[in-house]
Amino acid sequence: MDDRFNTIAGWVLFAGIVALGSSIVASEVFHSERPEKMAYPIEGVVQEGEGAAAAEQPIEVYLAKADVAKGQQIFNKCAACHNADKGGANQLGPNLWGVLGEPVGQGKGFAFSDALAKKGGSWDWDSLSQWLSSPKAFAPGTKMTFAGLGNPEDRANVIAFLNSHSDAPKPLPAAPAATANASAAKPGTGPDNGPQKAEKEPTLPASAAGTSPQTTGGDASLQRSKTK
Repeated sequence: MDDRFNTIAGWVLFAGIVALGSSIVASEVFHSERPEKMAYPIEGVVQEGEGAAAAEQPIEVYLAKADVAKGQQIFNKCAACHNADKGGANQLGPNLWGVLGEPVGQGKGFAFSDALAKKGGSWDWDSLSQWLSSPKAFAPGTKMTFAGLGNPEDRANVIAFLNSHSDAPKPLPAAPAATANASAAKPGTGPDNGPQKAEKEPTLPASAAGTSPQTTGGDASLQRSKTK
């Protein structure tokens, strides 16, 4: 009885060792690396962040359809450091009433950082867009801790809101003509890009076209003589 039990136990142990060895060998033979991204790429779909910089258009394009109300909603997130009220006090950041057209990093009785104070120029559509996109990139060394607004539509809406908080709001710019024309134009149309006309085909001789030439001269006389 003991011998039989030992035999069965030995076979079970042997089978376990074989199974374990097989799994180790199989894992080595069929080993595959974990993919960097756990997803299947879909052709033609741009992933988030890819090509964003290339696709962004001048800020004037977004300002042409900017929404002041949406800009105010976004600006509410900045209210802890700024206000845009006429005669409002400076807070952690300067008062922003009538900021468009003001010198960059100057005035308002605010202690601007040297990085911004030495920037020069005045706040316009483009400079405000750059500042709101990334303050640290616009003026390296600035005390501004705000990371920035990556969405150009959000920036345009905020700029439109700030523009409306002024004694003399400026008309929002229209989309650049070059951009509008580029979006309307289609390849292969227009006077310069129209479909080319086919060149005039050469005229084939009658023999090559499959027609029989008329019989003339002596051949006609020969035919008459054979009919007689």
